[in-house]
Amino acid sequence: MQSQLNPRQFRAIITVGAVLFGLLISWSSITFTIPSGYAGLMFRTFNDGISTEEAPFGQGFHFKAPWNRVLEYEVRQQESLEHLNVLSANLLKIELDVTVFHQPVLSNLGRLEIERGRNYEKDVIVPSMRAVAREVFAKYLPEEINTSKRSEIQAEINNLLEQKLAENYIQLNDVLIRNIKLPKTLEDAIERKLQQEQQSLEYEFRLEKEAKEADRKRIEAQGIQDFQDIVSEGISEELLRWKGIEATAELAKSVNSKVVVIGGGDDGLPIILGGND
Repeated sequence: MQSQLNPRQFRAIITVGAVLFGLLISWSSITFTIPSGYAGLMFRTFNDGISTEEAPFGQGFHFKAPWNRVLEYEVRQQESLEHLNVLSANLLKIELDVTVFHQPVLSNLGRLEIERGRNYEKDVIVPSMRAVAREVFAKYLPEEINTSKRSEIQAEINNLLEQKLAENYIQLNDVLIRNIKLPKTLEDAIERKLQQEQQSLEYEFRLEKEAKEADRKRIEAQGIQDFQDIVSEGISEELLRWKGIEATAELAKSVNSKVVVIGGGDDGLPIILGGND
């Protein structure tokens, strides 16, 4: 015979079912998931909103009270690009692109939300980029910007911008200065100056090369002269006469017919009268 539920058991089942049904309906309001690359701030409706002392929620699954809500922040590196017009030290307009790589300081995420908000890129980073770039470029002449001072300018912008963003709970990772465009007349003037400097260097190189070649020829001539002096000092009249006699003796051994007159020359050397082969 089938047993029947008593009223107490029935009420328990109804209660459990109602609780489960309520949990199912409210599941999305009591749980939340933080995606990769993000962090969460808990806004406590009945407890002074966001706490600057409470650590942000990391990625993953979490529970919360249904009356509270979670604000998600992207905490991985982000990129901000701005096209700027700035003035140089002599008040000429310069165009350039500035790229800033940044991310929120995780430990100060609550302060960033309360004091700056999630639009911090528009409200903090872009104005800071403009202010710092204009301040730094105003110290330099246009011809310095694309040449010797380029790395110095970028380092100075990086240092100043890092300080400004740190004051606003943002970490600066890198700054890139790109596509610097000077006025056309100034670019032409700089190009002419560089060409003249290059021509001057080439002229100095040619002069140096010619000077070295002249030194080489001078040394060579001096060596030849020294050799001739040494040789001439070693040659005497007696030596020349002796060499002539040796040559005559060698000719006398030849099978060709000839007449050799000993001592027939003005200097006492033999005279050779040619014969036939």
